[in-house]
Amino acid sequence: MLLKKSFDSIASEYDKQRKQIIPCFDDFYNLPSQIMNFKGTAPKILDIGAGTGLFSLFVIKKYKNAKITLIDLSGKMLEIADRRFKNNKNIKIINADYTKYDFNEKFDFIISALSIHHLTDAEKKKLFKACFRLLKKGGIFINADQALSPYAEIEKMFSDLWKDSVIKSGINKKEFAKAFGRTKLDKPSTAQDQLKWLKEAGFETSDIIYKYCHFCVFYAKK
Repeated sequence: MLLKKSFDSIASEYDKQRKQIIPCFDDFYNLPSQIMNFKGTAPKILDIGAGTGLFSLFVIKKYKNAKITLIDLSGKMLEIADRRFKNNKNIKIINADYTKYDFNEKFDFIISALSIHHLTDAEKKKLFKACFRLLKKGGIFINADQALSPYAEIEKMFSDLWKDSVIKSGINKKEFAKAFGRTKLDKPSTAQDQLKWLKEAGFETSDIIYKYCHFCVFYAKK
C-alpha cells in the first residue's frame, strides 16, 4: 500500500519536522486538549491514524491516567509510539487499518490528527458514522486535519502560503520535496462538506473550533 509505505519511510523524521511542516503547530495540537472536558481523571480515548503518538502525547499532559488506544496503518510509526509510551500501561497499540478494524468498546473521546484527509469522501462519511457509534453519550470527536477550500483561488492562496512558510522554516530541500510529494496522497474534502457529514452521522453539535488556512480542528459532540 502506497500510503503505508510512504509513512513507514519517514517515520524516524516525522516528529522533528512537525513544526516546520505545520506553521500553526502549537495551536493546532494544544487547543484540542484544552477543550477536552472530562469529569474524571482517566478518560477512555481512541486515537485513529495515531502515527507516532504525537497527538496522544499532548492529551496525556492533561489526563495523565487516560486510557488510550492508538491505531495506525504504519508499523514503523507505531514503533516510535511504542517507545514513546513504553512505561505507560494505559496505552494500547494496534497496527491496522482503522477504516476496517472492528472495535468492540466505547470511548469518551475519539481523536485524530492529519490522517482522515487521506480518505475518500465516501470513506470519511462511513468513518464519521463509525465514530458516532463508538462514542459514549456525550462523547466528543476531535479531528485536527486539513480541509479543502470550495474555491480554487483561495485553495491556491492557502497552498502558496503553506509552501512559503515551510521553505522559510529552514527545512532542507530534500525533506521539503518529500513533504510536498506526500501531498499527492491527500484526498481533502471541504470543511463545509465535513460538517454536513458529521451532522448526518448523528452528532448533535459540530463546528470548526480552529482554522489556519487549510489546517482545521473539527469538534463534534454526541
